[in-house]
Amino acid sequence: MIEAAVQGYLVAVSLILAIGAQNAFVLRQGLRREHVGAVVLACATSDAILIALGVTGFGVVSAKLPWIGEAMRWGGVVFLLVYGALRFRAALAGGEALKPGEGATTSLSKVLTTVLVLTWANPHVYLDTVVLLGSISAQYPGHRVAFGVAAACGSFSFFTALGYGARLLAPVFANPKAWVVLEIIVGATMWAIAAGLAFGG
Repeated sequence: MIEAAVQGYLVAVSLILAIGAQNAFVLRQGLRREHVGAVVLACATSDAILIALGVTGFGVVSAKLPWIGEAMRWGGVVFLLVYGALRFRAALAGGEALKPGEGATTSLSKVLTTVLVLTWANPHVYLDTVVLLGSISAQYPGHRVAFGVAAACGSFSFFTALGYGARLLAPVFANPKAWVVLEIIVGATMWAIAAGLAFGG
């Protein structure tokens, strides 16, 4: 059981570690110190639900409905293109309004809507959590629950560290130019992922 739990934790963290639309958004919110707890909870809870579906065998069902994957893929492409464009527009506007504690505060509902769409409209998250983690957990018969719980804990600890650890970079982002660079990086990341979804098949 311990081996299954350790593997679940490590695999989950390694899968989430790569920079993506969701991680970029969590980092940005952490730097803004805006609704960080809610964003972290939304990401971790979403992952926990998807991991649970994978561990309980939902991947088999999703494999029988290929049209769902295509719908999610193109929906994700459109959303990522639009969100990336908004980030580029913010970069063009300059970084003054993006300083922590300054400028207009985004409502909690809008922030949660954005992070949930970034999470659930991304086909890769299903491949990582439902399909991949689900298949790996099958290697631990009798201990799949331990694997899944540990994987969910890995997700929660990663997003907590990313969201709240971002504030350590606050001195760097006191400079508006740093925010402009971040917005460009986030926008480019969104568009790169969108291109990968559109042309990667």
